[in-house]
Amino acid sequence: MSDTMMLVQEVAPRDGLQIEAAWVETAEKIALVNALSEAGFSRIEVSSFVSPKAVPALRDAAEVFSGIRRRPGTVYVALIPNPKGAERALAAGVDEINLVASVSETHNRANMGMSPDDSIAGFSRIMETVKGASVLTNATVATAFGCPFEGDQPVDKVVAQVERYRALGITGITLADTTGMANPRQVERLVARVLEIVPAEHLTLHFHNTRGVGLANVLAAWQVGARRFDAALGGLGGCPFAPGATGNICTEDLVSMAHEMGIRTGLDLPALIALSRDLPRLVGHEVPGQVAKAGRPCDLHPVPRAA
Repeated sequence: MSDTMMLVQEVAPRDGLQIEAAWVETAEKIALVNALSEAGFSRIEVSSFVSPKAVPALRDAAEVFSGIRRRPGTVYVALIPNPKGAERALAAGVDEINLVASVSETHNRANMGMSPDDSIAGFSRIMETVKGASVLTNATVATAFGCPFEGDQPVDKVVAQVERYRALGITGITLADTTGMANPRQVERLVARVLEIVPAEHLTLHFHNTRGVGLANVLAAWQVGARRFDAALGGLGGCPFAPGATGNICTEDLVSMAHEMGIRTGLDLPALIALSRDLPRLVGHEVPGQVAKAGRPCDLHPVPRAA
């Protein structure tokens, strides 16, 4: 058994549900977050305080935050686009705000309608808005491992954006494979470099399984010292502004792999599998997670009876 714990942050309630066509009722979202809390997550990305016109699926963010049952020791996170969103988040009692800017100029303009420089200037205003509040801060470098419009993003360019975030006083950093373009060798290089300037307890990796190497990328990052990873129940989610980039890495698949390898997560895997098996009812379609379909490797079956 490893003495080092893998910290898994659950992002399905925000990143997973934001692109779903079917409306998920507020009460169902609250019940999902409560169940995830009970499964043992220390961090849950609950919703986003963006314009309801931009992301109608999350227009009930304030209601969800006011309705959830908060588990002591769990950090409840919201994505924040601007100072107005930060004000709404503070009013809702959010524990941590997450800010996002792409390192790719083209992707950021498609996603945010502005340049990365303009996005980061906006982060400065958001930091002024939350100054003095008891809220944690995290900022994401989107398309850190590649952009579907521009291709590979140089390591030095990614590191420079991380340093700009840190200069604003932002504590947590996420490197996001927004479009599922990363490979394990690339992950090793970039994560090792960023860990030189960001402590492991403040660095999160956000991988997609778009091309089937999401868990391989987790292992590559783990082996060079990363300890925090985003994942979505059932493998829900994806970026609406990245062609074909559907599917975050699946929470229960990641947790199952970690447990089989003797890596602790503090999470209740059977509870996660049960929650994942209920997702098709919630979202109206099958989800890509594998362990919920196949069961855990340790779940043995009776020997077939001879004909």
